[in-house]
Amino acid sequence: MIIVTGGAGFIGSNIVAELQNRNYKDIVVVDWLGNEDKWKNIAKRELAAIVAPENMFEYIEKHNEDIDAIIHMGAISTTTETDVDLIIRSNFELSWKLWKFCCDNQKQFIYASSAATYGDGSQGFVDNNNLYALNALRPLNPYGWSKAVFDRKVAREVLENRATPKQYVGLKFFNVYGPNEYHKGGQKSVIAHIFPQVKNDEETKLFKSYNPQYKDGEQLRDFVWVGDVVNVIMWMLNHPNVNGIFNVGTGQARSFYDLAKATWTAMGKEPKIGFKDMPETLRDKYQYYTQADLTRLYNAGYNQPMTSLEEGVRQYVQNYLNQEDMYR
Repeated sequence: MIIVTGGAGFIGSNIVAELQNRNYKDIVVVDWLGNEDKWKNIAKRELAAIVAPENMFEYIEKHNEDIDAIIHMGAISTTTETDVDLIIRSNFELSWKLWKFCCDNQKQFIYASSAATYGDGSQGFVDNNNLYALNALRPLNPYGWSKAVFDRKVAREVLENRATPKQYVGLKFFNVYGPNEYHKGGQKSVIAHIFPQVKNDEETKLFKSYNPQYKDGEQLRDFVWVGDVVNVIMWMLNHPNVNGIFNVGTGQARSFYDLAKATWTAMGKEPKIGFKDMPETLRDKYQYYTQADLTRLYNAGYNQPMTSLEEGVRQYVQNYLNQEDMYR
């Protein structure tokens, strides 16, 4: 049995889809579905159970002997969330309880960290598991901080030779895009935001730059196709001796202009790209550059190539966004 928390969310539902594709049995989704279309993310899946988060520990204790791994994607992932107590309850306290369960019962534990832990990038983007290096990071928002706090907790447990799960893997996701992100509102990828404009042949508006080192639209991100993220997770599941915190990106920073251009190209159209003011609330918390260092991941044995920006955007646009059924 595989438990996927946040299993109806963006990355979680893609994990669930791939688990089914690979013939894993007894897949359990832990999530709230709400009143809108989030349920469609898992509508095509064969599931052993759908469990509300408040009932999760009762469920996993009852099914303890059947559980092989917990893939923990559930979190408050909105970078603009201001209720820090809520973020800590969801992103730190819950993660720690799952860590303890997996320690006590020797289960594999794979959890979502975030590239938001790197803050403005002044400390670089190397996934150094050293506690000193982790403590030096300065996230720009409560979401990134909550992920960093848990990473530090894990590093402290390992440093002091305390009990750990059968396997522990934290994954620092960079800018993930792909199907099933439609419920995320303002947190959707830029591709999902601009696609309706592209389809209607309307000009795409990107944020202006407020950093003299970067021209408008030339802000850089490591955009990673969700299929690559899922492949890394599947590899980790199949390599239970691999432990630690790892970056998950492409290792190649690309501009928002490149992203927008790729979206237009995927629709067979000439790009129409303009610029708009960035909200003042974002300007002092904005990352102008991210690029995952994948050395540790490759040194651990992972050897699958990452999808190029152009190919990932093409798949997303042509196979999902421009289809009547957009869901994986």
